[in-house]
Amino acid sequence: MIELIFLIKLIVAIGFVIGLSILAENVSPKVAGILSGYPTGSAITLFFFGLEVNPEYAAKSAVFNMVGLAATLTFVYTYYMASRYFNKYNVILSSLSAILSYFIIVWLLHHLEVNTYIAILIPIVFSFLYLYLFKNIKEINIKTKAKLSYKTLFVRAFLAALIILVITSVPKFVGPTWAGLFSAFPTTLFPLLLIIHLTYSKEHVHTVIKNVPIGMFSLIIYSLTISIVYPLYGIYWGTLLSFGTATAYLLIYKKIRSLIDKYKPVVTTKS
Repeated sequence: MIELIFLIKLIVAIGFVIGLSILAENVSPKVAGILSGYPTGSAITLFFFGLEVNPEYAAKSAVFNMVGLAATLTFVYTYYMASRYFNKYNVILSSLSAILSYFIIVWLLHHLEVNTYIAILIPIVFSFLYLYLFKNIKEINIKTKAKLSYKTLFVRAFLAALIILVITSVPKFVGPTWAGLFSAFPTTLFPLLLIIHLTYSKEHVHTVIKNVPIGMFSLIIYSLTISIVYPLYGIYWGTLLSFGTATAYLLIYKKIRSLIDKYKPVVTTKS
């Protein structure tokens, strides 16, 4: 049973990572960055916490998952900063710096006395902070796509699987506080960053990163909903309701964004 559950978790997460990478290539890194915040890795982890332990344990973990999102946002910020300044071994040093920053923030956060209100406030503050810090990143699209061969798909799947295997093996050995914090690790976002960085350039990665805080609000909403509805309705209806609220946020954001773009004044220059 445990092996089957883990296999499902692995397949879904790998599929999402590959899907986001293809979306970045065929639509834009911006869209991939926004959707990378959609609950996938955390959703899978919290669902199986509820299935393997109980809904109450998953609900408590969801509260700390929200807190852990501050570490996730710091992870992408550190990756961004490191990738700007390291020339040699850029991907390796950016990854190591980002992972180190994640665990430092998680270690600091686990000392906090957290309630639901603080758990909501922390990731919201961090999201707006990094939205501000990322505001000057230039967004660029992928013009020349890499050939999507079976070898390319295999490498992407292997990279995603390796990261997911390592990270998802940690929470089972700890309590709900640490489990919730670790469940926020960017198990789908991190492989996506590596795939785009290795296949294209750091500038394309920066476009993804710029839009991560926008998508992160959907994960905040998802985790908050989980913490409320799992004890009330169980993991199946609770998961459905939580995905509904997360999806509603993205649809509302898209609508507001389109209205802003529609009525944005057009700047013209005199020749």
